[in-house]
Amino acid sequence: MSTTEQAATPHNPGEQLLDPAAPVTRLDQGAITIDDDIVEYWETAARDLDWDTPWTTVLDWSDAPRARWFDGGTLNAAANCLDRHVDAGRGEVIAYHWIGEDPNDTRDITYRELLDEVCKAANYLTTLGLRTGDRAAIYLPGIPEAVITMLACARLGIIHTVVFGGFSAPALRQRLIDSGARIVITSDGQFRSGKALALKTIVDDALRTPAEDEDGELHVESVLVVKRTGQDTPMKEGRDFWWHDVVDPQSTTHRYRPMPAENPLFLLYTSGTTGKPKGVIHSTGGYLVGALSTMLSSFDFVTADRRVNLTKDIYWCTADIGWITGHTYAVYGPLLTGTTSVMYEGVYNYPTFHRHFEIIEKYGVTVYYTSPTLVRSLAGQGHQIPESHDLSNLRLLGTVGEPIGEKAWHWFRDHIGDGTTPVVDTWWQTETGSHAIRPRWRYKPLKAGSAQQPVSGIAVAIVDEQGEEVPNGEEGFLVITHPWPSMLRGVWGDEGRFYRAYFKQFAHKGYYVTGDRAKRDEDGDIWILGRADDVINVAGHRLSTAEIESVIGSAYDVAETAVIGVPDESKGEIVVAYVVVRGRSHHLLEDQEAAEKLAADLRESVSQQISPIAKPARVYFVGDLPRTRSGKIMRRVVRALDTDKPLGDLSTLVDPGIVDHIRDERTNRGAF
Repeated sequence: MSTTEQAATPHNPGEQLLDPAAPVTRLDQGAITIDDDIVEYWETAARDLDWDTPWTTVLDWSDAPRARWFDGGTLNAAANCLDRHVDAGRGEVIAYHWIGEDPNDTRDITYRELLDEVCKAANYLTTLGLRTGDRAAIYLPGIPEAVITMLACARLGIIHTVVFGGFSAPALRQRLIDSGARIVITSDGQFRSGKALALKTIVDDALRTPAEDEDGELHVESVLVVKRTGQDTPMKEGRDFWWHDVVDPQSTTHRYRPMPAENPLFLLYTSGTTGKPKGVIHSTGGYLVGALSTMLSSFDFVTADRRVNLTKDIYWCTADIGWITGHTYAVYGPLLTGTTSVMYEGVYNYPTFHRHFEIIEKYGVTVYYTSPTLVRSLAGQGHQIPESHDLSNLRLLGTVGEPIGEKAWHWFRDHIGDGTTPVVDTWWQTETGSHAIRPRWRYKPLKAGSAQQPVSGIAVAIVDEQGEEVPNGEEGFLVITHPWPSMLRGVWGDEGRFYRAYFKQFAHKGYYVTGDRAKRDEDGDIWILGRADDVINVAGHRLSTAEIESVIGSAYDVAETAVIGVPDESKGEIVVAYVVVRGRSHHLLEDQEAAEKLAADLRESVSQQISPIAKPARVYFVGDLPRTRSGKIMRRVVRALDTDKPLGDLSTLVDPGIVDHIRDERTNRGAF
């Protein structure tokens, strides 16, 4: 595969990282079917990767819900991302234009330079005695060392688990205990909105402060620290080491380890409504196949002969690497294609709301993939900001994280794009690993707010409570009816939860349960309506929160909204809306009559466009909503706050303090 010297075998090749004897409920054997066309599609896609050993079986679904893809095959993720490009003479292509929060702090990193840095880091990790199957926690901001560490782990078969750099010490500790990580890679701090914030001290707190009800123990032996901000940082002798002292002197020659396709590549934690977060396991071979295939097809990075045009695109996925979008579409996906990406450390509105557009203009970004929340926030500042920049290189726009809604979709296309620029509205999950639904925009007209069609090789259905498909126009549960390569392989340390969370509801059909509701229109296009538990039942009428939010969000003065259902003695549930107004409309909230009129207008719009039954019983105007770093609004937190119920896990919130702010605003301003 590569001229880089290779190890003959991975450490302990017989080691089973997923115990086949672990108790897990099987799916009904009668539900186990295999579609030969789907299998053939993914077999063809897998050939775009370099394999050290070819597979003997494409799909083994006999142990459902555990699917095994490309059994017998071996490959290495880091070698596919780096070595093969360097060996093909493309080492001088820029892998990342890295941009710090300070506009003058920039760095261009070629594929050859990135490979050298990854080899150094892998050599150092080897000196620590880390082996295939060990876990490494990465707690870093958006700096190159985050990517370097991920790929160094992949080179050795070490399972990385990236923890978002905004998590608190208790949240970090919980993930360290659950994963059994032996090492934490962090930095002294990070720059955020002009401030140098500490990170290493959070790691220190996580390693020494047990919770009263703690379940499990730590296994961390080493802490590797990148010097980013230069702030004073306490170091514990024998445990803590500076990156520049121990990694930089290492050799740039390293033997990568070919890994069995089903070996875990990484864990990524997702939060549940209660209890500890789920450690989603992704494999090596299947995940890489999904990442590369969808990167090529979703963003049109492929020519007729399936070779990537490396010179025409500058690609930017704005997601934090701590989330699945960052893993698949800011690291593995673009590096597998060999394209050039932008990596930005800072936030989109510092020092001004011009920041993203300055970057797009300076670097000639051609593909811009971001969240609907960010689009709505930018739209709230007006179209004059993007239109003051040269964005003419943009050929494709993409959104991820939640339904974008018609108003934001059009603003994105018309004011960041040129009015005709395709908007690729993608639907997928941490658990799917890669895109599952997105527009086939070259072959079918786009529809604002619809993800439209399944990705090739993904089979979906919309079903009722018995698992039977519903007619077009009717909403139901969105399910995936056939295994796919990049699907999760389990929940770390909890196989029972894997079955309960993703397969139990329709085990008799063998379906993967997405947890979302959707419908198909008369053309068969798919519209995501929100989480299945975000359906409101008002006096026997089932209402989609996403549909109500779409109507409210289309109002001129509204930036975004979260609609929830709360218990009501007479109607079962009532609709409650939390609304953020646009920046230039804040004056309305200073006038009681103006605020009451806006609330009345919103109710009337919902009544006219959906039904009088769907009108919000209460409208609260708030400054912001609880959201994750990936941009998702945490509606369960809003619901818990409104009903005075336990808030559950808040570790994924960008700003946990927003809960208190909303409480204060409800008390001071009241409902309309």
